[in-house]
Amino acid sequence: MTVSVLEQLTALVGAAFVSTDPDVLAGRSIDHTGRYSGRASALVRPGSATEVAVALRICRDGGAHVTVQGGRTSLVAGTVPEHDDVLLSTERLTEIGEVDRTDRRVRAGAGVTAADLQAAARAADLVFGVDLAARDTATIGGMASTNAGGLRTVRYGNMGEQILGLDIALPDGSILHRHSEVRRDNTGYDLTALFVGAEGTLGVITGLDIRLHPAPAHRVTAIAGFDSLTALVDAGRLLRDVETIAALELIDPRGVAVAAERLGVAAPVSAHWLLLIELAGDDDQTERLADLLERLPLSAEPAVGIDTGDQQRLWRVRESVNEILGAYGPPLKFDVSLPLRQVEPFEQAAAALLAEHVPGAIPVLFGHVGEGNLHLNVLRCQPRDERALYTAMMDLIAAHHGNVSSEHGVGSRKREYLSMARTDVDIAAMRTVKAALDPTGYLNAAVLFAP
Repeated sequence: MTVSVLEQLTALVGAAFVSTDPDVLAGRSIDHTGRYSGRASALVRPGSATEVAVALRICRDGGAHVTVQGGRTSLVAGTVPEHDDVLLSTERLTEIGEVDRTDRRVRAGAGVTAADLQAAARAADLVFGVDLAARDTATIGGMASTNAGGLRTVRYGNMGEQILGLDIALPDGSILHRHSEVRRDNTGYDLTALFVGAEGTLGVITGLDIRLHPAPAHRVTAIAGFDSLTALVDAGRLLRDVETIAALELIDPRGVAVAAERLGVAAPVSAHWLLLIELAGDDDQTERLADLLERLPLSAEPAVGIDTGDQQRLWRVRESVNEILGAYGPPLKFDVSLPLRQVEPFEQAAAALLAEHVPGAIPVLFGHVGEGNLHLNVLRCQPRDERALYTAMMDLIAAHHGNVSSEHGVGSRKREYLSMARTDVDIAAMRTVKAALDPTGYLNAAVLFAP
């Protein structure tokens, strides 16, 4: 980055919102897991969509690479810079508009966290449809950029299904406003969908119109145990089609064991595999849940939470698994999307692969089993073991008809494996779109495409 670029950015946003402090940059150049790091030359924090757009133009004209950062919760090193980049943070874009209760929508800045948007929706007796463990730090701009899913995907879908409109600062410094007051607008190209899941390679999302949902009057939660993963997956296949399903979360007892040891959070059911089930609707769901549980091949008496306190205790079991992933150092993460019939064969093959490559590693599998969207985390895996294991695991995912990415994106960590899920023609078409919008390739250059 040249002195001129730094001076222009400082004049644009103010000295308080530009930093070249090495300690600040080092802290911003490491990924959420602590496993991958890069290098940056400056951090700029614009305060408006216009400032984002002008900052992009300054960097493009000055020949500086830009890496976009929101809450920095990427699990595929999607916010780790590689080219002495300017880090452009959306963290100051935190305005939340008035909730439209009639049309059930709200406009919010890209830097708004999932938790803050949930709170705004809740105050209007509505629900924001995406929830995830990193809700306190994950920003909705980043969630749109990766098309995040999360804990409520089985009911509400991924982030893209919550988006009614976007504001995007394009690589040339112009601002695209794609909004409509009507629910159905089939006018021209669906540019909103183009930017959702693009991982910041085509532009910077600065604002979003978000669809909200009616808040269910009643919830009931349970944790059920199964002797085999196939039995649990079969239960998930049955439950995901229930009209009032709200969550279906696979919980690995290996993660539960670590959570019990490290956090004192014990599972209420002893079983080989656990499934958190939640129903939500306008009427009491307790009897419906009881009827469903009667139909499942459970290995033990399930734990059921009817009141809010009991439900929170059951959810604590699921979320504690996220909290212990760093118990033995930075975990190695795989975002696994599999056909349901392949879940148990993959789990067994993955355990065998780990035993061969990294004896003593602890595999922890959890996630959104209704969609076959699971997260395999490898604990006690040293960086020296990662390279050979990562490639072998990606090959294993492909062999079980899985996808390179489900809800976390490709980032820089999976870019070498993009051809596992996309043909050469498909990749060439995506590169054509990238070149059309960002011909110099300066924006999020480390993400999605291999050099």
